[in-house]
Amino acid sequence: METKTVPKIKFGLIRTLITKGLLNETDTPELIKQAKKKKISVLRYILNQQLVDSTSIAMTAVEEFGLSYLDIDAIDVLKLPLSELTNSLIRKHQVLPLFKRNNTLFIALSDPTNSHTLNQIKFHTRQQTEIIIVEDHKLTAKIQVCLDAQETTIEEILDENISIIEEEDPVDVPQNQVDNSPEIDDAPIVRFVKQILVDAIKKGASDIHVEPYEHFFRIRFRADGILQEIATPPSNMANRMISRIKVMAKMDIAVRRIPQDGRIKIKLSKDEFIDFRVNTCPTLYGEKVVLRILDPSSAKLGIEALGFEKEQMKHFIHAINQPYGLILITGPTGSGKTVTLYTALNILNSPQLNISTAEDPVEITLPGINQVNMNPKAGIDFSTALRAFLRQDPDVIMVGEIRDQETAEISVKAAQTGHLVLSTLHTNDAPQTLNRLIQMGIPPYNIISSIQLIVAQRLLRKLCEHCKNPETLPDQILLDTGFTQDSLKELTLFSAQGCKHCNHGYIGRIGIYQVMPISHSMQKLILNNCDSSQLEAQCQSENILNLRQSALVKVGTGITSLEEVNRVTRG
Repeated sequence: METKTVPKIKFGLIRTLITKGLLNETDTPELIKQAKKKKISVLRYILNQQLVDSTSIAMTAVEEFGLSYLDIDAIDVLKLPLSELTNSLIRKHQVLPLFKRNNTLFIALSDPTNSHTLNQIKFHTRQQTEIIIVEDHKLTAKIQVCLDAQETTIEEILDENISIIEEEDPVDVPQNQVDNSPEIDDAPIVRFVKQILVDAIKKGASDIHVEPYEHFFRIRFRADGILQEIATPPSNMANRMISRIKVMAKMDIAVRRIPQDGRIKIKLSKDEFIDFRVNTCPTLYGEKVVLRILDPSSAKLGIEALGFEKEQMKHFIHAINQPYGLILITGPTGSGKTVTLYTALNILNSPQLNISTAEDPVEITLPGINQVNMNPKAGIDFSTALRAFLRQDPDVIMVGEIRDQETAEISVKAAQTGHLVLSTLHTNDAPQTLNRLIQMGIPPYNIISSIQLIVAQRLLRKLCEHCKNPETLPDQILLDTGFTQDSLKELTLFSAQGCKHCNHGYIGRIGIYQVMPISHSMQKLILNNCDSSQLEAQCQSENILNLRQSALVKVGTGITSLEEVNRVTRG
């Protein structure tokens, strides 16, 4: 009878376990065979079968490989950077991220012999990794605690009543991104993202900020111009939530180191749609995502709802009904310029006019208007689109923003040659806009022959009618604020209080404006290379309200508070 030769294990962790008497050498061939059959390492097979206690294996691994040991029971799960690894990686490879130092991720592992695990983690995290040995039974228990806590937290956050939302079919998204990614194929995350979008719409938010940090993750809404923290989900939800948003926005989920732009279209009812403009930006601890809510109804409010004073509205309507000329809307990002432009386009939109717009990006679609999305990669920028428009028999042209000299020059020439041109600039007030154009290289004589009207604007929060309270301030303070002595006689001030109907005493916003037609006197000043302070003085002499004065009118009519005016305008 033949005797079976037992192959000798000459080195490695298994040899050390045999030497220490923790394993029987004659059993090793069968252990190796079973491990190969299950496609796992021999050590993992030993751990799974509990052939050697995990504490002995951990101590042996520390000795064999010169690695560090940690009692993982002493670690607080809330301080673990779980967002560094997906749940599927944690479950599949039995690892936990412990902490991060510079670009090195330290991971808890009970089986250091499995090089495949380390390669997978390096590939998914794109970071250097360092192993810290822990006991297998403690690691398994800690992983279960982390995942259970996370799922419970998600379920507590979720509101099941979110069936009003329907996603559009994600065309153009590779099938493997939609179906196979472990970060996005997660029902609680899908529902949580849907609820965030619906909640933002219900609260009247204009933006959603999704922000990962080192030890926490937060979601904020911008409602009535003010950011408010809405939720701080577990940090290990960050990557999965961001990946889900990127898939909905038809972005490349594999690209995380450069900014991306996308768009989400959702259906609230049979005839009601809302668009979200999505932008990602890489930060120190992951991608920050901002979603701008684009409500088509905001462009159809009507000019009366914008907040123009009577004389300001008269100037604005007169300008947009001219056959040619340049109308500029100025102000910082988020000051309502787009809504003002769309309102003007809605007034002008008729079968008799050919209207074309160049936007970056198109925020709200308007039937009957030819809207072009800027695409620099394809060679379509503002100046290129403008040149194309001029060859297409236009009556009205809208340029999303004048950013450079070339776009400014083409806009001015179009306004001089029989076209009505509407555009925006980023300046603080109307007089500074003229100086900005001169700095961009537009000669003063071209400015005065093209510009019809400049509108500077901001948005003020409106006081809640349910809870606003009258307040009294000393006359001297009011005079210093900008009120006149005559206006104090019938002035009633109101302050914000806060109730269930509003956001800290305010609900909704209204515009304040400086509407500056270019008069003959202003044309003379411009030709003489005047500065913005001289133009501002001319505005005052022509009874043109500046932004501060326009805001104080809103205070006098009880629409907003003096506190809000001081927040938005300079005294």
